Amino acid sequence: MSIDHAHDPSGTPVWDVGPAPDLPRLEGDVDTDVCVVGLGGSGLACVNELVRLGARVAGVEAGRVGGGAAGRNGGFLLAGLTLFYHEAVARYGRAAARSLYQLTLAELDRIEAETPALVSRSGSLRIAESEEELADCATQLEAMRADALPADRYDGPEGRGLLIHGDGSFQPLARCRALAATAVAAGAALYERSAVRRIDASGVHTERGVVRARHIVVAVDGCLERLLPELASRVRTARLQMLATEPTAEIRLPRPVYARWGYDYWQQRPDGTIALGGARDLAGDSEWTTNATPTALVQEALERRLRGTLGVHAAISHRWAASVGYTPNYLPVVDQVRSGVWAIGGYSGTGNVIGALLGRGMARWLRAGDDSLVRPFIDAGQGSPLQRH
Repeated sequence: MSIDHAHDPSGTPVWDVGPAPDLPRLEGDVDTDVCVVGLGGSGLACVNELVRLGARVAGVEAGRVGGGAAGRNGGFLLAGLTLFYHEAVARYGRAAARSLYQLTLAELDRIEAETPALVSRSGSLRIAESEEELADCATQLEAMRADALPADRYDGPEGRGLLIHGDGSFQPLARCRALAATAVAAGAALYERSAVRRIDASGVHTERGVVRARHIVVAVDGCLERLLPELASRVRTARLQMLATEPTAEIRLPRPVYARWGYDYWQQRPDGTIALGGARDLAGDSEWTTNATPTALVQEALERRLRGTLGVHAAISHRWAASVGYTPNYLPVVDQVRSGVWAIGGYSGTGNVIGALLGRGMARWLRAGDDSLVRPFIDAGQGSPLQRH
């Protein structure tokens, strides 16, 4: 299999349909209260919350709105953390794991209410592909039921495992574009195609301008350690790859699916399109990279899953990749890394809900001193307290 990277090395995601905002490049100097670096899901959530709280806000994005992992992911909306719930209980303690799960459930409700036309709350499936994994599903279900979290055993056309109620799917790039439009209408100054060259005491520097702000929030998932080298020991960038088909009626998938311990995942969109990703583990260390270019090895594995396991023979219309950040403890980075500079990111592959939650949480902390959304993540990782300057 050959992949043509001549014009778009990372590939166009299946989500890239409909109108996109045409925001200006940053030109010259801008003075504001808060500068948000990164206009994906977490950055835009932060921008909108800051505006709601009365702050003057500027946001800068290296490419286009939602052009990173926020608009190039699998389109899953999942409660909880990357770790399965029983694993989170074992690692962080029951109280912390339960608190974080409940926060993400509430954030799911908020995301649905904010952009209802883009969200489906059909639940999600965790499908086991071995007896060992099925036993692990039973352990997860026991832990979730002990804390009255919404899950049931599942045995259906997709296989055996768990049905997680409250989860869902969405159109991630359309949501980013909608949030950007809302922010601009409310008075935020957003700039695309304005890659950050450096962040220092004088502000956020791009090729053509500078944003000077009292507070800077770097809301970037993949390649976070490039912008803030201090985080190199705490976050590592990986490449996640996906493909999508032409609309098909060969199968009907009412819910998004995670399988093989979460390494593979797929969903069917309302028009019949199949979006499928994963297989990162099959490529070994080569997927720990900031190069967001699809590879033949992983794409062939995804195609085998599509044709073999799913039995879908529709033509493949899209292949793409994205950079995402992983942390050693699977908790996101939520930290002040320099005086006046905060970072959120490193969502370990499941940032759609947690990123939005932490974007709003960081805005509340900086503007109102309310740490109720960020504190549980910091405490779970036994991190040092945030300080405002």
